[in-house]
Amino acid sequence: MPDWFGTSSPVLQALVATIGTYALTALGTLPVLFFRSAPRRLMDAMMGFAGGVMVAASCWSLLVPAIASGGVPAAAIGLLAGAAFFSLADQLLPHLHPEFPDEARVEGPRVTWRRPTLLMLAMTLHNFPEGMAVGVSFGGGELGAATALAVGIGLQNIPEGLAIALPLRRAGMTRGRAFFWGQLSAAVEPFAGVLGAVLVLASSAFLPYGMAAAAGAMLYVVVEELIPETVRSGTTDVATLGFIGGFAVMMSLDNALG
Repeated sequence: MPDWFGTSSPVLQALVATIGTYALTALGTLPVLFFRSAPRRLMDAMMGFAGGVMVAASCWSLLVPAIASGGVPAAAIGLLAGAAFFSLADQLLPHLHPEFPDEARVEGPRVTWRRPTLLMLAMTLHNFPEGMAVGVSFGGGELGAATALAVGIGLQNIPEGLAIALPLRRAGMTRGRAFFWGQLSAAVEPFAGVLGAVLVLASSAFLPYGMAAAAGAMLYVVVEELIPETVRSGTTDVATLGFIGGFAVMMSLDNALG
């Protein structure tokens, strides 16, 4: 880890880290410039991996520190609030599920907006808590744990970008446009990361609630969106193995760097 990064302000650390998670999304989207499709079993395994990373990050990188910082009541309140807010937003905002968007139906209020607009809303809704989680972690001052969380979020962003871009390419979208929408899926994370760090620095009391709320939102995404999407095609075996693999990787990262 560069010296300048370790001595930087938490806000700058959160910004750099979330720019990194965004860059990994763009990296994962690159294959769409060369391929129109990928084996569904591979994509289900990769998205299962992403879900495993998110669950492990919620547990090891967010809820455990939240309990240590504010106790079980604060962590429980934050967890429930994060999940409730995400559930409310899921119902009030018209959107498409960003993973495998060619299979998604419009959710939320009925509108006449075009599919790219609905996809953009979904991507913002999906990735905001991930960026917030990274920012809150850096704001809390635990550099190792925050770095581990950022690395884990970045790793699970790689298949997410591709899962958005490939269906768009198969549907006839040009390579450039499909890449644009895929990489855009994590563009909100730097903003959310900076916001999370600023909120913690403004009031340390926000730390356990913010970490737990981010965990609640991420767990909601996994259960409501990722798991159903990965088993839709019937490949529950590879999706499950991918999930366990992702959980193990994130658990190892957190304990190695935390």
